[in-house]
Amino acid sequence: MPNRPFKFRADSEVNQLGIKVASVVVNGMKNERENSAFNFFRQKLLEDLKTNYSSNIIEEDPIIQGFRILHNKIGRSNKKYISSIESLIGILLRNGKFPSINLIVDIYNCISLETRLSLGAHDLEKVHGNITLRMTNGNENFLQLGKSEAKKVNSGEYCYLDDSNEILCRMECHQSEKTKIELGTKNCIFIVQGNENTSKEYILSSTYKLLELLKKYCGGQETDFFVYAS
Repeated sequence: MPNRPFKFRADSEVNQLGIKVASVVVNGMKNERENSAFNFFRQKLLEDLKTNYSSNIIEEDPIIQGFRILHNKIGRSNKKYISSIESLIGILLRNGKFPSINLIVDIYNCISLETRLSLGAHDLEKVHGNITLRMTNGNENFLQLGKSEAKKVNSGEYCYLDDSNEILCRMECHQSEKTKIELGTKNCIFIVQGNENTSKEYILSSTYKLLELLKKYCGGQETDFFVYAS
């Protein structure tokens, strides 16, 4: 239901890991399979990024390395758990192009590729209650995007969960099938996550850039803004 009361919170234990995050609710958007005006913007951005990003960016960029440091802190392998931005840049550099999903997803993927932050979105109609960023205890439910069977999640991982104990995003590596963005999606919560190598100001400016593109190409209006960044 649009404009319902909603809260996003982060536990202090997660804040101590150096995670910095902003989230914003946007209601009343119009999603599309594609948009010609945005496609022009997207193509130009991807061409610029391919030119500007070196083959060593994943090893050399401090923001991307910050996610690897974050995984090391909780004892998770960076070979098995790859941050979303590392995956996105890897696809772009390997293939020279990037697949289109739908307008809302394409917009936040572009911002992620440009800022090297981890971005995600969840259909608010499919979120049960509120969202909390906390450490797992091993009793949570998780169905990864594109999968048909639930996967066990061990304790000690930072994850985004709703009030039904369902994981919506596992670290910044895997999103949930439950709240995926589809063509009929109108109301979303967007999450912009950094790490100890990103400032609060950078998180905020990237979030405002995301909002600018969403309003320009999808319409809608933000209703709730939450920031957890020291």
